[in-house]
Amino acid sequence: MSANTATAPQGHEMTREEKKVLAGTLVGTTIEWYDFFIYAQAAGFILATHFFNPLGEESAALAQVVSWASLGISFLFRPLGAIAAGHIGDKFGRKVVLVLTLVGMGGATTLIGLLPTYATIGIWAPIILVVLRILQGFSAGGEWGGAALMSVEHAPNHKRGLFGAYPQIGVPLGMLLATAFMFVMTSALTPEQFESWGWRVPFLSSVILIVVGYLIRMTVDESPVFKEMQLRQTESSAPLGQLMKNNKREVLLAALIFAGNNAVGYMVIAFFASYGAKVLGMPRTDTLIASLIGGLGWLIFTMFGGWISDRTGRRLTFQIGYVLLILWSIPMWFLLNTASLPLFAAAIFLLTVGLGPSYGPQSAMYAEMFPARVRYSGVSIGYAFGSIIGGAFAPMVAQLILNRTGQGWMIGIYMAAISLLSLIAVSFVRKSDQGRDLHVEEVHQEYLSEHPEFVEQNPTAAHMILGEGAARGPASGRKH
Repeated sequence: MSANTATAPQGHEMTREEKKVLAGTLVGTTIEWYDFFIYAQAAGFILATHFFNPLGEESAALAQVVSWASLGISFLFRPLGAIAAGHIGDKFGRKVVLVLTLVGMGGATTLIGLLPTYATIGIWAPIILVVLRILQGFSAGGEWGGAALMSVEHAPNHKRGLFGAYPQIGVPLGMLLATAFMFVMTSALTPEQFESWGWRVPFLSSVILIVVGYLIRMTVDESPVFKEMQLRQTESSAPLGQLMKNNKREVLLAALIFAGNNAVGYMVIAFFASYGAKVLGMPRTDTLIASLIGGLGWLIFTMFGGWISDRTGRRLTFQIGYVLLILWSIPMWFLLNTASLPLFAAAIFLLTVGLGPSYGPQSAMYAEMFPARVRYSGVSIGYAFGSIIGGAFAPMVAQLILNRTGQGWMIGIYMAAISLLSLIAVSFVRKSDQGRDLHVEEVHQEYLSEHPEFVEQNPTAAHMILGEGAARGPASGRKH
């Protein structure tokens, strides 16, 4: 079991099980973020007029702000989902959480596609919409932590950044899938057809993706680290309590590290396309093409960021990414404001050059920051709070800045400021965390010293877990 996380030779070839794990985390996160991003793009294009009609009659800008707020409200429930998923994951395993969150997210998305509008059922339409968004947020809170740990805990030491990048690229892949679907619908239908029923089709299609993701995830074996933790006579009954008692610093840093990337990411995911169509008057299809190009850049540079972090270090990779985001956050608006598709797309693509390195190494960095007993809780809760600080209301804040100033580059100041906050936070991560042992050696030493019969019955397993010397100790009565 330890072989999966021990340092492997540079010629290490990916095993069949490792490929299955990466496929499971990649497909699952792609599907879940597709669900999230379909809503984000619909919030920019359609939901303001269909679900917040009274506000739209008073002010279209106000209705759009509320539509962006409905996007953000689900983030407030991510910590609750992270707490629940973290507790279940630390107690019963990563895989069961991955399946539950997949079904919860997909089911809520499908129901949004069936939801009557304000014109049909009045005030109940936005109320039910918000409830379904809460369910999406609750599910998403537990999704990322499980996928990140499944990938990193199966990785050889020298490839943790690369393996951990797979659940990360599920975000740009989900964005590409959602944007492509929205592009097809807007291109194939008349504006009236899209407004009437076409926008529902991407939501309803989530049913198919749920089935595919479920079948793949059910084939993935449980995390090797969790298997080893099951050797304990008693498991921690309150991993959350241990987390907040002993790891508050790591939770705070994890939240602040993610805030900048998440805020800028949601500009790419949703705001820029809406800005181009509603403010600059660009064709909706053009803004979606630009978003597709941005999603492709995000995918490429996220994978690169994970890979290069195994060589240059996670902290330095993050720092480079955030410096690039800070430097480009303001100048990019002058390209966007040309309303020229090539320049609009180039501005977004260049932004992803910094977005990828500040996202790709995240899974590996977070896994190395927390001890195994509370790792699932730690990475999930840190990620969830980072989402609230960063992306939850980033499009809404951007819309408010735009409504007040009328200047897009002022939004760039907000993007640069929150990226600077994350740059400072990541600079406090200890360099020594990278490459640390992800196992719970002290737990196993205690277990083996109290259960010499395990060593006698499973000498090979004991040797793999703690090494030959540690395995001999308990059998001879030595305490560790």
